[in-house]
Amino acid sequence: MHVKRYNIGAEEKVVFLHGFTGSSTTWDEVITFLPSSVEILTIDLIGHGHTSKPTDFTHYYVEEQIEDMHKLFQLLGWSHFTLVGYSMGGRLALAYASKYPIDKLILESSSPGLANEEARVERKQADELLAERIVKEGISAFVDFWEDIPLFHSQKSLSIEKQQAIRLERLAGSEVGLSNSLKGFSTGIQPSYWGNLEVMKVATTLVTGELDRKFYEIALEMKKLLPDGKHVHVSNAGHAIHVENPELFATIVKDIILKEE
Repeated sequence: MHVKRYNIGAEEKVVFLHGFTGSSTTWDEVITFLPSSVEILTIDLIGHGHTSKPTDFTHYYVEEQIEDMHKLFQLLGWSHFTLVGYSMGGRLALAYASKYPIDKLILESSSPGLANEEARVERKQADELLAERIVKEGISAFVDFWEDIPLFHSQKSLSIEKQQAIRLERLAGSEVGLSNSLKGFSTGIQPSYWGNLEVMKVATTLVTGELDRKFYEIALEMKKLLPDGKHVHVSNAGHAIHVENPELFATIVKDIILKEE
């Protein structure tokens, strides 16, 4: 598991988990706005970045990823930290927090999965087809398709330089890594964590963008169930708030981490 650490030895600690097609690079700009009093750990999730890309998609199951992360935290001696997850990384963050104690949880544009069995079957089939498409057509053709889906339309208003940086990060992915991530960690495959929300003890902040109606609605439903849940709604932002407005996203994270109990 490939990781990057910043401000080693700082008292407060935070872990960032990226989304599908991303890598730890996606947090680079956010990190520049965080204080040196916070130690930062970014992780390339399995199938992404510089982390391994097994050909057996069962290694991508959420249960395996939870245990891989827990072993990493034990190795580092981390027992108190804030866990931040974006989209796919948010699903993993929630899954981890459902099993192991953490200090605080921040979920950006994420969900607990799918509770409806029919929806799970449909999503599993759709992701399997997309996985086959990645292998058949290659990364470049897939990225052309992926960056044009409605979820990312708000990113078209970003500077050309930033759009190019996002594209290059996606193009750095591998066919086997991304296709197996879809096969093993699809919302149609992972367990639904909707039933876990009511018993979550960790303070949880849900962050969504004004232009991402789907995940805004999901966050509203999640907040109803969370015993200690907060929803931060960001104006003029879409799905990837940390990319579209990194300074504001960093401020949200900083305020949560450094807030006195």
